[in-house]
Amino acid sequence: MNACSLADKECVPCKGGVPPLEGADIKNLLKQLEGWEVVEEHHLKKSYKFSNFITALDFVNRVGELAEKIGHHPDLYLTWGKVGVEIWTHKINGLSESDFVLAAKVDRLKEDKTK
Repeated sequence: MNACSLADKECVPCKGGVPPLEGADIKNLLKQLEGWEVVEEHHLKKSYKFSNFITALDFVNRVGELAEKIGHHPDLYLTWGKVGVEIWTHKINGLSESDFVLAAKVDRLKEDKTK
């Protein structure tokens, strides 16, 4: 499986009551993403670079539209020419497969805009 197939999956709403992913499960999903970092087995983190503020803002807005559409909301950090994205499942205070799916979908948004 690659990042494209992860991006084609649906984010499944987490109702809680399930343990967050750990160890090998995280590593296997992370292999399917490019440039993402797992922080303390708790959240995914990535920084995207842009040529100016307005293109970074446009990306933030497109990520926001995606988040609303699928009901999975990352933390976004906007600065001049840079957007930081952090993703985790709040209901379980850790990572779920849907977090990796969202990460792949965010990467696809960036790729689509640069083509």
